Amino acid sequence: MLSIVGYTVLAGLALVGFALVFFAVGKFLVHFISTRISLYHVPGPSSTSLLWGEEWNLYHNAPGSHYLEWHQQFGKVLKFRGACGHQVLSITDERAVSFIVGAEGIYKFPKPDGVRAWFQKTLGEGILWIEGKEAHERQRRSLAPALTQQSVRNFTHIFYETSGKLAAQWTKLLDNCQSEEVEIEVTNWAGRFALDTVARAAFSYDFNLLSGEPNALAEALDGLTNNENKLSSFYMRALFWTFPSILSIGKKGEMIRRTKAELGAIARRMLKDAKIAVDTHLTDDKTLMALMLKAAAANDQRLHEDEIVAQMRTVLSAGYETVSAIVAWVLYELAMNPGLQEELRVEISNSPPGDPTLNELTNLPILNSVILETLRVHPAILENHHQAAENISVPLSEPAPGTSVSQLIIPKGTLVVIPVNVLQMDPDLWGQDAHLFRPERWQGREDKRNLFAFSQGPRFCIGQRFALAEIKALTVTLVRQFSFRCPYEIEAFQSFVIRPRVKGQGASSLPLLVRRL
Repeated sequence: MLSIVGYTVLAGLALVGFALVFFAVGKFLVHFISTRISLYHVPGPSSTSLLWGEEWNLYHNAPGSHYLEWHQQFGKVLKFRGACGHQVLSITDERAVSFIVGAEGIYKFPKPDGVRAWFQKTLGEGILWIEGKEAHERQRRSLAPALTQQSVRNFTHIFYETSGKLAAQWTKLLDNCQSEEVEIEVTNWAGRFALDTVARAAFSYDFNLLSGEPNALAEALDGLTNNENKLSSFYMRALFWTFPSILSIGKKGEMIRRTKAELGAIARRMLKDAKIAVDTHLTDDKTLMALMLKAAAANDQRLHEDEIVAQMRTVLSAGYETVSAIVAWVLYELAMNPGLQEELRVEISNSPPGDPTLNELTNLPILNSVILETLRVHPAILENHHQAAENISVPLSEPAPGTSVSQLIIPKGTLVVIPVNVLQMDPDLWGQDAHLFRPERWQGREDKRNLFAFSQGPRFCIGQRFALAEIKALTVTLVRQFSFRCPYEIEAFQSFVIRPRVKGQGASSLPLLVRRL
Protein backbone atom coordinates (compact mmCIF):
# COMPACT_ATOMS: atom_id res chain seq x y z
CA MET A 1 0.00 0.00 0.00
CA LEU A 2 1.17 3.48 -0.71
CA SER A 3 2.29 5.62 2.22
CA ILE A 4 0.99 9.08 2.91
CA VAL A 5 4.23 10.41 1.38
CA GLY A 6 3.61 8.34 -1.76
CA TYR A 7 0.10 9.68 -2.13
CA THR A 8 1.41 13.19 -1.62
CA VAL A 9 4.02 12.73 -4.35
CA LEU A 10 1.45 11.30 -6.78
CA ALA A 11 -0.94 14.12 -5.99
CA GLY A 12 1.82 16.64 -6.57
CA LEU A 13 2.76 15.08 -9.91
CA ALA A 14 -0.87 15.03 -10.97
CA LEU A 15 -1.22 18.66 -9.99
CA VAL A 16 1.89 19.58 -11.99
CA GLY A 17 0.61 17.60 -14.98
CA PHE A 18 -2.79 19.31 -14.74
CA ALA A 19 -1.10 22.70 -14.50
CA LEU A 20 1.02 22.01 -17.60
CA VAL A 21 -2.03 20.90 -19.57
CA PHE A 22 -4.00 23.89 -18.33
CA PHE A 23 -1.14 26.21 -19.32
CA ALA A 24 -0.84 24.65 -22.80
CA VAL A 25 -4.60 24.82 -23.40
CA GLY A 26 -4.73 28.37 -22.06
CA LYS A 27 -1.86 29.45 -24.30
CA PHE A 28 -3.56 27.85 -27.29
CA LEU A 29 -6.86 29.56 -26.53
CA VAL A 30 -5.24 32.96 -26.06
CA HIS A 31 -3.47 32.63 -29.43
CA PHE A 32 -6.63 31.22 -31.02
CA ILE A 33 -8.79 34.15 -29.87
CA SER A 34 -6.22 36.92 -30.44
CA THR A 35 -5.50 35.69 -33.96
CA ARG A 36 -9.16 35.69 -34.86
CA ILE A 37 -9.62 39.19 -33.49
CA SER A 38 -6.56 40.47 -35.40
CA LEU A 39 -7.68 38.90 -38.68
CA TYR A 40 -11.43 39.38 -38.20
CA HIS A 41 -11.67 41.73 -41.18
CA VAL A 42 -9.97 39.31 -43.60
CA PRO A 43 -12.58 37.48 -45.72
CA GLY A 44 -12.64 33.77 -46.46
CA PRO A 45 -14.79 30.66 -46.83
CA SER A 46 -16.90 29.36 -43.97
CA SER A 47 -15.42 26.27 -42.38
CA THR A 48 -17.07 23.08 -43.65
CA SER A 49 -15.87 20.89 -40.77
CA LEU A 50 -15.41 21.64 -37.10
CA LEU A 51 -12.60 19.09 -36.81
CA TRP A 52 -10.90 19.23 -40.22
CA GLY A 53 -11.65 22.77 -41.32
CA GLU A 54 -10.95 22.95 -45.06
CA GLU A 55 -8.23 20.28 -45.04
CA TRP A 56 -10.57 17.51 -46.24
CA ASN A 57 -11.69 19.56 -49.26
CA LEU A 58 -8.16 20.67 -50.11
CA TYR A 59 -6.92 17.09 -49.97
CA HIS A 60 -9.72 15.26 -51.77
CA ASN A 61 -10.34 17.65 -54.66
CA ALA A 62 -8.20 18.62 -57.64
CA PRO A 63 -4.93 20.11 -56.32
CA GLY A 64 -5.23 23.86 -55.97
CA SER A 65 -8.82 24.05 -57.25
CA HIS A 66 -10.15 25.54 -54.01
CA TYR A 67 -7.42 28.18 -53.92
CA LEU A 68 -8.44 29.29 -57.41
CA GLU A 69 -12.10 29.49 -56.41
CA TRP A 70 -11.45 31.23 -53.10
CA HIS A 71 -9.13 33.89 -54.48
CA GLN A 72 -11.52 34.61 -57.32
CA GLN A 73 -14.30 35.11 -54.76
CA PHE A 74 -12.49 36.78 -51.83
CA GLY A 75 -9.54 38.57 -53.41
CA LYS A 76 -5.78 38.32 -52.98
CA VAL A 77 -5.76 37.92 -49.19
CA LEU A 78 -8.09 35.45 -47.50
CA LYS A 79 -8.26 33.21 -44.47
CA PHE A 80 -9.52 29.68 -43.88
CA ARG A 81 -9.38 27.14 -41.10
CA GLY A 82 -7.26 24.04 -41.03
CA ALA A 83 -7.64 21.01 -38.78
CA CYS A 84 -8.39 21.64 -35.09
CA GLY A 85 -9.30 25.24 -35.86
CA HIS A 86 -5.85 26.63 -36.69
CA GLN A 87 -6.11 29.66 -38.93
CA VAL A 88 -4.36 29.94 -42.29
CA LEU A 89 -3.84 33.02 -44.46
CA SER A 90 -3.66 32.46 -48.21
CA ILE A 91 -1.90 35.34 -49.95
CA THR A 92 -1.41 36.10 -53.65
CA ASP A 93 -1.01 39.88 -53.36
CA GLU A 94 2.16 40.57 -55.37
CA ARG A 95 3.63 43.12 -52.96
CA ALA A 96 2.94 40.92 -49.91
CA VAL A 97 4.40 37.82 -51.58
CA SER A 98 7.54 39.73 -52.58
CA PHE A 99 7.94 40.91 -48.98
CA ILE A 100 7.42 37.46 -47.44
CA VAL A 101 9.88 35.61 -49.70
CA GLY A 102 12.26 38.57 -50.14
CA ALA A 103 15.34 39.52 -48.15
CA GLU A 104 13.36 41.67 -45.74
CA GLY A 105 10.76 39.10 -44.77
CA ILE A 106 11.95 35.56 -45.45
CA TYR A 107 13.65 35.03 -42.08
CA LYS A 108 10.66 36.55 -40.29
CA PHE A 109 8.49 33.99 -42.07
CA PRO A 110 10.29 30.66 -41.58
CA LYS A 111 8.86 27.31 -42.56
CA PRO A 112 6.06 26.15 -40.24
CA ASP A 113 7.00 23.82 -37.40
CA GLY A 114 5.25 20.88 -39.07
CA VAL A 115 7.13 21.35 -42.35
CA ARG A 116 10.46 21.58 -40.53
CA ALA A 117 9.61 18.45 -38.56
CA TRP A 118 8.88 16.64 -41.85
CA PHE A 119 12.25 17.61 -43.33
CA GLN A 120 14.10 16.78 -40.12
CA LYS A 121 12.54 13.32 -39.86
CA THR A 122 12.95 12.45 -43.55
CA LEU A 123 16.19 14.19 -44.51
CA GLY A 124 17.92 15.53 -41.40
CA GLU A 125 18.99 19.06 -40.58
CA GLY A 126 19.97 20.14 -44.09
CA ILE A 127 19.27 23.24 -46.14
CA LEU A 128 15.51 22.60 -46.38
CA TRP A 129 15.25 22.34 -42.58
CA ILE A 130 17.63 25.09 -41.47
CA GLU A 131 16.30 28.51 -40.49
CA GLY A 132 17.96 31.81 -39.61
CA LYS A 133 19.92 34.00 -42.00
CA GLU A 134 23.42 33.09 -40.84
CA ALA A 135 22.80 29.34 -40.56
CA HIS A 136 21.01 29.19 -43.91
CA GLU A 137 23.68 31.17 -45.76
CA ARG A 138 26.38 28.96 -44.24
CA GLN A 139 24.73 25.80 -45.59
CA ARG A 140 23.94 27.42 -48.91
CA ARG A 141 27.62 28.32 -49.39
CA SER A 142 28.49 24.62 -49.15
CA LEU A 143 26.16 23.78 -52.06
CA ALA A 144 26.19 26.86 -54.29
CA PRO A 145 29.60 26.36 -56.02
CA ALA A 146 28.48 23.07 -57.54
CA LEU A 147 25.23 24.50 -58.89
CA THR A 148 26.46 27.53 -60.82
CA GLN A 149 25.89 27.82 -64.56
CA GLN A 150 29.47 26.75 -65.23
CA SER A 151 29.16 23.74 -62.93
CA VAL A 152 25.91 22.64 -64.59
CA ARG A 153 27.66 22.99 -67.95
CA ASN A 154 30.23 20.44 -66.73
CA PHE A 155 27.44 18.01 -65.87
CA THR A 156 25.66 18.20 -69.25
CA HIS A 157 27.37 15.10 -70.65
CA ILE A 158 26.04 13.12 -67.66
CA PHE A 159 22.52 14.34 -68.38
CA TYR A 160 22.81 12.99 -71.92
CA GLU A 161 24.34 9.70 -70.76
CA THR A 162 21.48 8.94 -68.38
CA SER A 163 18.96 10.13 -71.00
CA GLY A 164 20.56 7.71 -73.47
CA LYS A 165 20.23 4.84 -70.99
CA LEU A 166 16.52 5.55 -70.57
CA ALA A 167 16.04 5.73 -74.34
CA ALA A 168 17.87 2.41 -74.71
CA GLN A 169 15.46 0.77 -72.26
CA TRP A 170 12.48 2.08 -74.19
CA THR A 171 14.02 0.72 -77.42
CA LYS A 172 14.45 -2.67 -75.72
CA LEU A 173 10.78 -2.65 -74.70
CA LEU A 174 9.79 -1.98 -78.31
CA ASP A 175 12.07 -4.76 -79.55
CA ASN A 176 10.68 -7.26 -77.04
CA CYS A 177 7.03 -6.57 -77.87
CA GLN A 178 7.69 -6.90 -81.60
CA SER A 179 5.27 -4.08 -82.27
CA GLU A 180 5.56 -0.60 -83.71
CA GLU A 181 4.06 0.85 -80.55
CA VAL A 182 4.29 -0.10 -76.87
CA GLU A 183 2.65 1.25 -73.73
CA ILE A 184 5.24 2.55 -71.26
CA GLU A 185 4.50 3.71 -67.71
CA VAL A 186 6.43 6.98 -67.75
CA THR A 187 6.38 8.04 -64.09
CA ASN A 188 8.44 5.03 -63.02
CA TRP A 189 11.13 5.77 -65.62
CA ALA A 190 11.05 9.50 -64.84
CA GLY A 191 11.82 8.76 -61.19
CA ARG A 192 14.66 6.38 -62.07
CA PHE A 193 16.14 8.92 -64.49
CA ALA A 194 15.99 11.74 -61.92
CA LEU A 195 17.59 9.72 -59.12
CA ASP A 196 20.32 8.24 -61.31
CA THR A 197 21.16 11.64 -62.77
CA VAL A 198 21.47 13.54 -59.49
CA ALA A 199 23.52 10.73 -57.91
CA ARG A 200 25.98 10.62 -60.80
CA ALA A 201 26.35 14.36 -61.32
CA ALA A 202 26.40 15.38 -57.66
CA PHE A 203 28.19 12.44 -56.07
CA SER A 204 29.84 10.42 -58.88
CA TYR A 205 27.70 7.49 -57.75
CA ASP A 206 25.78 5.17 -60.08
CA PHE A 207 22.62 3.52 -58.72
CA ASN A 208 22.13 1.81 -62.10
CA LEU A 209 18.40 2.40 -61.77
CA LEU A 210 17.95 2.67 -65.53
CA SER A 211 18.71 -1.03 -65.83
CA GLY A 212 15.11 -1.49 -64.71
CA GLU A 213 16.05 -3.73 -61.77
CA PRO A 214 14.36 -3.26 -58.34
CA ASN A 215 16.05 -0.77 -56.01
CA ALA A 216 15.45 -0.33 -52.28
CA LEU A 217 16.01 3.44 -52.27
CA ALA A 218 13.71 4.07 -55.24
CA GLU A 219 11.04 1.92 -53.61
CA ALA A 220 11.40 3.74 -50.27
CA LEU A 221 11.14 7.20 -51.85
CA ASP A 222 8.21 6.17 -54.01
CA GLY A 223 6.41 4.51 -51.11
CA LEU A 224 6.80 7.55 -48.88
CA THR A 225 5.25 10.11 -51.21
CA ASN A 226 3.30 8.20 -53.85
CA ASN A 227 0.48 6.73 -51.74
CA GLU A 228 -1.33 9.90 -50.79
CA ASN A 229 -4.77 8.47 -51.57
CA LYS A 230 -4.69 6.61 -48.24
CA LEU A 231 -6.61 8.01 -45.26
CA SER A 232 -3.51 7.70 -43.05
CA SER A 233 -1.75 10.16 -45.36
CA PHE A 234 -4.64 12.59 -45.06
CA TYR A 235 -4.65 12.43 -41.25
CA MET A 236 -0.92 13.05 -41.14
CA ARG A 237 -1.07 15.90 -43.64
CA ALA A 238 -4.00 17.56 -41.88
CA LEU A 239 -2.63 17.30 -38.34
CA PHE A 240 1.13 17.75 -38.63
CA TRP A 241 0.73 21.56 -38.77
CA THR A 242 -0.54 21.54 -35.18
CA PHE A 243 0.93 18.24 -33.93
CA PRO A 244 4.30 17.62 -35.66
CA SER A 245 4.84 14.53 -33.45
CA ILE A 246 2.25 12.69 -35.58
CA LEU A 247 5.03 12.17 -38.12
CA SER A 248 6.46 9.49 -35.82
CA ILE A 249 3.24 7.47 -35.50
CA GLY A 250 1.99 4.37 -37.32
CA LYS A 251 2.96 2.91 -40.67
CA LYS A 252 3.59 6.34 -42.16
CA GLY A 253 5.99 7.15 -39.35
CA GLU A 254 7.70 3.82 -39.90
CA MET A 255 7.99 4.57 -43.61
CA ILE A 256 9.52 7.98 -42.84
CA ARG A 257 12.13 6.35 -40.61
CA ARG A 258 12.87 3.71 -43.23
CA THR A 259 13.37 6.28 -45.97
CA LYS A 260 15.66 8.40 -43.80
CA ALA A 261 17.69 5.34 -42.81
CA GLU A 262 17.97 4.18 -46.44
CA LEU A 263 19.04 7.64 -47.62
CA GLY A 264 21.46 7.94 -44.70
CA ALA A 265 23.11 4.56 -45.27
CA ILE A 266 23.65 5.35 -48.95
CA ALA A 267 24.87 8.89 -48.19
CA ARG A 268 27.44 7.63 -45.65
CA ARG A 269 28.64 4.99 -48.11
CA MET A 270 28.97 7.68 -50.80
CA LEU A 271 30.81 9.95 -48.36
CA LYS A 272 33.26 7.22 -47.37
CA ASP A 273 33.99 6.41 -51.02
CA ALA A 274 34.35 10.09 -51.86
CA LYS A 275 36.85 10.70 -49.07
CA ILE A 276 38.98 7.81 -50.35
CA ALA A 277 38.74 9.17 -53.89
CA VAL A 278 39.74 12.66 -52.75
CA ASP A 279 42.70 11.32 -50.75
CA THR A 280 43.93 9.32 -53.75
CA HIS A 281 43.11 12.08 -56.29
CA LEU A 282 40.71 9.77 -58.15
CA THR A 283 37.71 12.10 -58.13
CA ASP A 284 36.52 15.04 -60.19
CA ASP A 285 36.90 18.09 -57.95
CA LYS A 286 33.95 19.76 -59.72
CA THR A 287 31.28 17.43 -58.30
CA LEU A 288 28.98 18.58 -55.52
CA MET A 289 30.53 16.02 -53.21
CA ALA A 290 34.09 17.24 -53.81
CA LEU A 291 33.08 20.85 -53.28
CA MET A 292 31.17 19.96 -50.10
CA LEU A 293 34.25 18.18 -48.74
CA LYS A 294 36.33 21.20 -49.63
CA ALA A 295 33.89 23.44 -47.76
CA ALA A 296 33.93 21.04 -44.81
CA ALA A 297 37.72 21.38 -44.63
CA ALA A 298 37.60 25.18 -44.60
CA ASN A 299 37.81 26.70 -41.13
CA ASP A 300 35.09 29.25 -41.76
CA GLN A 301 32.57 26.78 -43.23
CA ARG A 302 33.30 23.58 -41.32
CA LEU A 303 30.56 20.98 -41.78
CA HIS A 304 30.23 17.94 -39.55
CA GLU A 305 29.61 14.53 -41.11
CA ASP A 306 25.95 14.54 -40.01
CA GLU A 307 25.47 17.89 -41.75
CA ILE A 308 27.06 16.60 -44.96
CA VAL A 309 24.88 13.47 -44.85
CA ALA A 310 21.78 15.65 -44.30
CA GLN A 311 22.72 17.74 -47.33
CA MET A 312 23.23 14.59 -49.38
CA ARG A 313 19.83 13.23 -48.36
CA THR A 314 18.30 16.57 -49.28
CA VAL A 315 19.95 16.73 -52.71
CA LEU A 316 18.93 13.15 -53.57
CA SER A 317 15.34 13.58 -52.42
CA ALA A 318 14.82 17.02 -54.01
CA GLY A 319 16.47 15.88 -57.23
CA TYR A 320 14.18 12.86 -57.34
CA GLU A 321 10.81 14.35 -56.37
CA THR A 322 10.58 17.58 -58.32
CA VAL A 323 12.43 16.52 -61.48
CA SER A 324 10.51 13.25 -61.88
CA ALA A 325 7.21 15.11 -61.58
CA ILE A 326 8.20 17.82 -64.08
CA VAL A 327 9.52 15.26 -66.59
CA ALA A 328 6.23 13.37 -66.45
CA TRP A 329 4.20 16.54 -67.06
CA VAL A 330 6.44 17.64 -69.97
CA LEU A 331 5.97 14.28 -71.70
CA TYR A 332 2.25 14.35 -70.98
CA GLU A 333 1.79 17.77 -72.58
CA LEU A 334 3.83 16.77 -75.62
CA ALA A 335 1.79 13.56 -75.92
CA MET A 336 -1.43 15.58 -75.82
CA ASN A 337 -0.17 18.08 -78.41
CA PRO A 338 1.18 16.10 -81.40
CA GLY A 339 1.55 19.22 -83.53
CA LEU A 340 3.70 20.87 -80.87
CA GLN A 341 5.68 17.65 -80.47
CA GLU A 342 6.49 17.69 -84.19
CA GLU A 343 7.43 21.39 -84.13
CA LEU A 344 9.86 20.67 -81.31
CA ARG A 345 11.29 17.70 -83.23
CA VAL A 346 11.92 19.91 -86.25
CA GLU A 347 13.57 22.56 -84.08
CA ILE A 348 15.89 19.96 -82.58
CA SER A 349 16.73 18.44 -85.97
CA ASN A 350 17.68 21.90 -87.28
CA SER A 351 20.17 22.42 -84.44
CA PRO A 352 23.87 21.51 -84.94
CA PRO A 353 24.69 17.77 -85.07
CA GLY A 354 25.29 15.94 -81.81
CA ASP A 355 23.91 16.67 -78.38
CA PRO A 356 23.16 20.38 -77.89
CA THR A 357 25.45 22.16 -75.46
CA LEU A 358 23.96 23.95 -72.47
CA ASN A 359 24.08 27.24 -74.39
CA GLU A 360 22.40 25.62 -77.40
CA LEU A 361 19.67 24.14 -75.18
CA THR A 362 19.01 27.64 -73.86
CA ASN A 363 18.65 28.93 -77.41
CA LEU A 364 15.98 26.46 -78.54
CA PRO A 365 12.86 28.67 -78.22
CA ILE A 366 10.21 25.96 -78.59
CA LEU A 367 11.95 23.67 -76.11
CA ASN A 368 12.30 26.46 -73.57
CA SER A 369 8.69 27.54 -74.06
CA VAL A 370 7.46 23.98 -73.50
CA ILE A 371 9.45 23.65 -70.27
CA LEU A 372 8.42 27.07 -68.92
CA GLU A 373 4.76 26.55 -69.74
CA THR A 374 4.84 23.12 -68.08
CA LEU A 375 6.30 24.73 -64.94
CA ARG A 376 3.58 27.38 -65.05
CA VAL A 377 0.61 25.04 -65.53
CA HIS A 378 1.98 22.10 -63.52
CA PRO A 379 4.12 23.47 -60.67
CA ALA A 380 5.65 20.53 -58.81
CA ILE A 381 5.27 22.30 -55.46
CA LEU A 382 1.75 23.67 -55.17
CA GLU A 383 2.02 25.58 -51.90
CA ASN A 384 4.75 27.75 -50.43
CA HIS A 385 4.29 27.61 -46.63
CA HIS A 386 5.48 30.03 -43.96
CA GLN A 387 4.77 30.86 -40.32
CA ALA A 388 4.97 34.31 -38.76
CA ALA A 389 7.81 34.29 -36.22
CA GLU A 390 6.50 37.52 -34.66
CA ASN A 391 3.69 40.01 -35.13
CA ILE A 392 4.57 41.39 -38.57
CA SER A 393 3.20 44.24 -40.66
CA VAL A 394 3.13 43.15 -44.31
CA PRO A 395 2.68 45.67 -47.15
CA LEU A 396 -0.17 45.14 -49.62
CA SER A 397 -0.66 46.34 -53.19
CA GLU A 398 -4.06 47.73 -52.19
CA PRO A 399 -5.97 48.17 -48.92
CA ALA A 400 -7.35 45.07 -47.27
CA PRO A 401 -11.17 44.68 -47.46
CA GLY A 402 -12.94 46.92 -44.99
CA THR A 403 -9.88 49.09 -44.33
CA SER A 404 -8.10 52.03 -45.91
CA VAL A 405 -4.62 50.79 -44.97
CA SER A 406 -2.33 48.98 -47.38
CA GLN A 407 -0.85 46.94 -44.56
CA LEU A 408 -1.79 43.64 -42.97
CA ILE A 409 -0.77 42.80 -39.40
CA ILE A 410 -0.10 39.06 -39.30
CA PRO A 411 -0.06 37.70 -35.72
CA LYS A 412 2.82 35.58 -34.46
CA GLY A 413 2.34 31.88 -35.16
CA THR A 414 -0.09 32.38 -38.07
CA LEU A 415 0.35 29.93 -40.92
CA VAL A 416 0.72 31.58 -44.33
CA VAL A 417 0.32 29.76 -47.64
CA ILE A 418 1.25 31.16 -51.06
CA PRO A 419 -0.68 29.07 -53.63
CA VAL A 420 1.66 28.83 -56.61
CA ASN A 421 -1.03 27.79 -59.08
CA VAL A 422 -3.07 30.93 -58.36
CA LEU A 423 -0.05 33.17 -58.97
CA GLN A 424 0.75 31.39 -62.21
CA MET A 425 -2.80 31.39 -63.53
CA ASP A 426 -3.64 35.01 -62.76
CA PRO A 427 -5.56 36.33 -65.81
CA ASP A 428 -4.24 39.84 -65.13
CA LEU A 429 -0.69 38.57 -65.74
CA TRP A 430 -1.20 35.70 -68.18
CA GLY A 431 -4.41 36.57 -70.05
CA GLN A 432 -7.90 35.10 -70.00
CA ASP A 433 -6.56 31.79 -71.34
CA ALA A 434 -4.21 31.44 -68.34
CA HIS A 435 -5.74 28.04 -67.52
CA LEU A 436 -4.66 26.61 -70.89
CA PHE A 437 -1.33 25.08 -71.86
CA ARG A 438 -0.02 27.46 -74.54
CA PRO A 439 3.81 27.48 -74.86
CA GLU A 440 3.64 30.21 -77.50
CA ARG A 441 2.79 32.71 -74.74
CA TRP A 442 6.51 32.59 -73.85
CA GLN A 443 7.73 33.56 -77.32
CA GLY A 444 9.52 36.90 -76.92
CA ARG A 445 8.60 37.10 -73.23
CA GLU A 446 11.76 38.11 -71.39
CA ASP A 447 10.26 38.70 -67.94
CA LYS A 448 10.11 35.39 -66.05
CA ARG A 449 9.80 36.95 -62.60
CA ASN A 450 6.16 35.95 -62.31
CA LEU A 451 7.05 32.27 -62.60
CA PHE A 452 7.06 31.07 -59.00
CA ALA A 453 7.64 27.34 -59.58
CA PHE A 454 11.12 27.44 -57.99
CA SER A 455 10.13 30.14 -55.48
CA GLN A 456 11.96 33.49 -55.32
CA GLY A 457 14.18 35.52 -53.03
CA PRO A 458 17.08 34.32 -50.85
CA ARG A 459 15.53 30.85 -50.46
CA PHE A 460 14.71 30.14 -54.11
CA CYS A 461 15.50 26.59 -55.26
CA ILE A 462 19.29 26.38 -55.46
CA GLY A 463 19.08 23.45 -57.88
CA GLN A 464 16.97 25.27 -60.49
CA ARG A 465 19.67 25.42 -63.19
CA PHE A 466 20.60 21.78 -62.64
CA ALA A 467 16.97 20.62 -62.88
CA LEU A 468 16.14 22.61 -66.01
CA ALA A 469 19.27 21.43 -67.83
CA GLU A 470 18.65 17.73 -67.16
CA ILE A 471 14.96 18.00 -68.10
CA LYS A 472 15.88 19.69 -71.39
CA ALA A 473 18.55 17.08 -72.18
CA LEU A 474 16.10 14.22 -71.59
CA THR A 475 13.36 15.90 -73.63
CA VAL A 476 15.70 16.40 -76.59
CA THR A 477 16.89 12.79 -76.40
CA LEU A 478 13.41 11.28 -76.29
CA VAL A 479 11.78 13.55 -78.89
CA ARG A 480 14.58 12.72 -81.35
CA GLN A 481 14.01 8.97 -81.06
CA PHE A 482 10.33 8.48 -80.24
CA SER A 483 6.85 9.84 -80.69
CA PHE A 484 4.33 9.38 -77.90
CA ARG A 485 0.63 9.82 -77.33
CA CYS A 486 -1.68 9.41 -74.35
CA PRO A 487 -4.97 7.50 -74.78
CA TYR A 488 -6.04 7.96 -71.14
CA GLU A 489 -7.70 10.74 -69.18
CA ILE A 490 -5.05 12.07 -66.83
CA GLU A 491 -5.62 14.07 -63.64
CA ALA A 492 -3.31 15.79 -61.20
CA PHE A 493 -3.12 14.52 -57.64
CA GLN A 494 -1.41 15.68 -54.49
CA SER A 495 1.47 13.54 -53.29
CA PHE A 496 4.53 15.26 -51.83
CA VAL A 497 4.65 16.97 -55.22
CA ILE A 498 1.89 17.29 -57.83
CA ARG A 499 2.00 14.18 -60.02
CA PRO A 500 -0.10 12.88 -62.91
CA ARG A 501 -2.20 9.72 -62.73
CA VAL A 502 -4.85 7.98 -64.77
CA LYS A 503 -8.15 9.41 -63.54
CA GLY A 504 -9.57 7.47 -60.62
CA GLN A 505 -6.42 5.47 -59.90
CA GLY A 506 -4.49 5.62 -56.63
CA ALA A 507 -0.79 6.13 -57.18
CA SER A 508 0.99 8.14 -59.86
CA SER A 509 0.66 6.76 -63.38
CA LEU A 510 1.22 8.05 -66.89
CA PRO A 511 1.00 5.29 -69.49
CA LEU A 512 2.04 6.62 -72.91
CA LEU A 513 1.94 4.81 -76.24
CA VAL A 514 5.51 5.11 -77.52
CA ARG A 515 6.55 4.62 -81.14
CA ARG A 516 10.10 4.50 -82.48
CA LEU A 517 10.89 7.04 -85.20
